[in-house]
Amino acid sequence: MEAILKKHPDGCFDMIFADPPYKLSNGGFTCKSGKVVPVHKGDWDRSEGPELDFEYTKKWLSLCQKLLKPNGTIWISGTHHIIHIVGFALQTLNFKILNEITWEKPNPPPNLSCRYFTHSTETIIWASKSIKSKHIFNYQDMREENGGKQMKTVWQFLPPNKNEKMHGKHPTQKPISLLNRIILSSTKEGDFVFDPFSGSSTTGVSAIQNNRKFCGIDAEREYIDLSISRLKDCDGTLRGT
Repeated sequence: MEAILKKHPDGCFDMIFADPPYKLSNGGFTCKSGKVVPVHKGDWDRSEGPELDFEYTKKWLSLCQKLLKPNGTIWISGTHHIIHIVGFALQTLNFKILNEITWEKPNPPPNLSCRYFTHSTETIIWASKSIKSKHIFNYQDMREENGGKQMKTVWQFLPPNKNEKMHGKHPTQKPISLLNRIILSSTKEGDFVFDPFSGSSTTGVSAIQNNRKFCGIDAEREYIDLSISRLKDCDGTLRGT
């Protein structure tokens, strides 16, 4: 992000979607395909404690804020492991929180310990660059999608289907339907969308399919290769910058 900022010190992105590490790979277990499996997304998903997790979160959010245009917005997804840290960091950086979306998953894995309610949601925070920002919200489009009624902040989407994983799998991949709603609600055609944790580049696929421009970065070579393969299939060509 620092390299992009050097080229564009006044910001260049209209919207950012960030799916940062949730910091939940700490020895827990879950159910997958009927089997008990450890919750381990990768070493990048381990918590370093609340203080260091906060400093890390504030650092990347600060860079995102600088990369946004004056009226740009950012969406950040997370579970309780990280989302409260994200919310506090946004406030300390003087973002303006616009909405808190609850993404409800209709078929979550069961809670194996039977000591908690079944985890079936993720939170997505939508915020503008500053209190002065005049953010885009395509209200009428969202109302039409919702059958002529105002759309609420509880959204129900299924996880990615098999076709969305035909080029490979990412452990935290988001469904294309979720990114379509986010992009269509808060950008216009031709806008520039950025994903600082692009993973399998679902954000990029949605942006391209909806006539937006896309830039994504990731620290893992494996997922860069996955993204390139997926975006080539989506767009037919992939132009480097």
